[in-house]
Amino acid sequence: MMKTVHMAVYDTFSDWEVGHATAHINRELWHREPGTWQVKTVAISAEPVTSMGGMRVLPDLTLDELKPADSAMLILPGLDTERDPSAVTAFARTAREFLAAGVPVAAICGATFALAREGLLDERPHTSNAAEYLAYSGYSGAEHFVDVPAVADGDLITATGTRPVDFARAILERLGVYEPHVLEAWDKLYGNNDPAGFYALFEYEQQRAAAVR
Repeated sequence: MMKTVHMAVYDTFSDWEVGHATAHINRELWHREPGTWQVKTVAISAEPVTSMGGMRVLPDLTLDELKPADSAMLILPGLDTERDPSAVTAFARTAREFLAAGVPVAAICGATFALAREGLLDERPHTSNAAEYLAYSGYSGAEHFVDVPAVADGDLITATGTRPVDFARAILERLGVYEPHVLEAWDKLYGNNDPAGFYALFEYEQQRAAAVR
């Protein structure tokens, strides 16, 4: 059965923050169960949106069509919150519905600010760009802030905008896209630029190919 990860898109969304996660969810190479995963984009309306990098995206569905039961995870990228914070605010409300339904949510950079304002970080470990940054939201969860690149607390993943690979790793691990040893090799390659990761992944794929001959 196909599993769908939904990614929010809004004008000025930070395309680079989610690229590692979405590319490796969509790309079935090294997957534990190839052909299982897909990513679909969600926006407030059906109109195209433009990322911070200038990429125009035509959403696959609108926010009012999105239901937790139809999703494996909701990913919220950061954005230029000074332009129009209303879109990510609406998605923060949806994130509350997802978490209540037991469906994971992953937020990075400016999206964590929206979750803080929604009260979703008041009582659970989390991270963001900086503790001082989240403090401006007026939230009550400062004591639960953890100064690390990414935090996974049950169904909620948060990350700083400067570490998209750590964000992706947390997402891939929570979804179970890769077997644990494959995820370790993936992180060596993409997180540490370690050639050993490439060779481990290459060997894994060769062994799988040989097994189906």
